[in-house]
Amino acid sequence: MENKSHAIGAGAFVLVVAALLVALAAWLTRDTGENRVFEISSREGVTGLQRQAGVRFKGVTVGRVQSIALDQETSGNVRIRIAVDSTAPINKSTFASLGFQGVTGLAFIQLDDAGESKEPLVSTDGKPARIPMRPGLMSRLTDQGSGLLTKLDDATQRANQLMAPENQKKLMDAVDNLGQAAASISQLAKHADQANLPALSQEASATLKGLRETSDRLGNSADSVRTSADAFKVMSNRMSNPGGTLDNISQGADALLATGQNLNTSLVPRLNRTVDDTARTVRNVGRAVDALNDNPQSLLLGNGAAVPGPGEPGFVAPAAR
Repeated sequence: MENKSHAIGAGAFVLVVAALLVALAAWLTRDTGENRVFEISSREGVTGLQRQAGVRFKGVTVGRVQSIALDQETSGNVRIRIAVDSTAPINKSTFASLGFQGVTGLAFIQLDDAGESKEPLVSTDGKPARIPMRPGLMSRLTDQGSGLLTKLDDATQRANQLMAPENQKKLMDAVDNLGQAAASISQLAKHADQANLPALSQEASATLKGLRETSDRLGNSADSVRTSADAFKVMSNRMSNPGGTLDNISQGADALLATGQNLNTSLVPRLNRTVDDTARTVRNVGRAVDALNDNPQSLLLGNGAAVPGPGEPGFVAPAAR
């Protein structure tokens, strides 16, 4: 009976301590602020956004993401429900976008105000108000990158057409005609005293007419070459300048590589240490439970003095049977 009473007392003590710990955790994690609930319907993907992700108004954290699900009202959209602090100035001109934290890939909701309206956006209990979603930086960058690649392809095709064999032949023919016209003028100058004026005038007129036609064709070819070269130069500058397509692609690759390195160097060792600590804790709890089962009164009275072993003072050999 005494052992049972000690065990009951120890169990009651453990239950009381556990209840106090649960109450303390609930008290520490309680939300004392008053929040307002809004919804966001996004046509864009929300990869990297999770529940309890932050909601920021112009960079200041004002709430959390409550839930993420498919929008039942608009087919193909994603519905995001957020809880925002009552002090946040959410107006009818407020809009949301998807932001990303550094190189981790974790997303958050970024709220901003266009300043077009000062009327507060009010939610009712049955129907939360909706905040419009606008494309974020990554979405705009993807769209512009696709357009730049299309323009680069067009410029490359024009350059290939300009350097086609038939166009090269036309350009060389124009240069040859220009050389022949210059030679004809030189011959006319040398034999001017030997030819009569009417014949010389007709020949010079024909030569000048051919020279004019040759110059026009050469000018048109040069304009086409100049236009294609300018377009190709503009496209190359857009891709190679800081903040261009190649720079953005390089930054994205560096960010992805840094994320992988951070995961390998920080997250995996921490997971291993956490697993080891959990295993040691489970073993210690198992040993404590075994000791409590063998000697329940030790929880209140302690383990007592150890029994002396062979060779120690006070050792008594067990009686032989």
